[in-house]
Amino acid sequence: MPARMRRLMAMTVFAVAMAATAAQAQKKYDPGASDTEIRIGNIMPYSGPASSYGVIGKTEEAFFKMINAQGGINGRRVTFITYDDAYSPPKAIEQARKLVESDEVLLIFQPLGTPSNSAIMKYMNAKRVPQLFVASGGTKFGDPRNFPWTMVSSPTTRARGGSTPDTFWTISPTARSRCSGRTTMPARISSRV
Repeated sequence: MPARMRRLMAMTVFAVAMAATAAQAQKKYDPGASDTEIRIGNIMPYSGPASSYGVIGKTEEAFFKMINAQGGINGRRVTFITYDDAYSPPKAIEQARKLVESDEVLLIFQPLGTPSNSAIMKYMNAKRVPQLFVASGGTKFGDPRNFPWTMVSSPTTRARGGSTPDTFWTISPTARSRCSGRTTMPARISSRV
């Protein structure tokens, strides 16, 4: 092999090695994160039957503004993008897609409601975008084996002890007699006590 060819091959190998080293040295982030910004999405019912919960989204927005005023997170500005789903599952799907595909958020933070979160859960996991601190009591959101990108913010209704009358009577067996004048509990409840 002529000397010129060896030199050319050596320079090619050196250039490839340098390019690989430079590529490894560059920081790589998921969509929604950079050296200067973190984009966080949110879906909240600002209108519709659960609009009274919209204040939660406004409070979260104010919190992230405060974080930015204090220098951000490790010097990165937080861009909090929140959309109204009107507590409607089809609208929640539309808003989740907009946040993930158009706004390219890093994660969706504390979306509210069992119906809306149920509607977007498979999509979020398929896209591998965290659905972080889901605000719902539904047990389906605590399934890391099947939905590893979904995490609940509070214990499920079942973990809290439930909120059904049967649970209430089990916790306080004499409550029924105090509340309704009955002196005995139904058989299906008393068998649990």
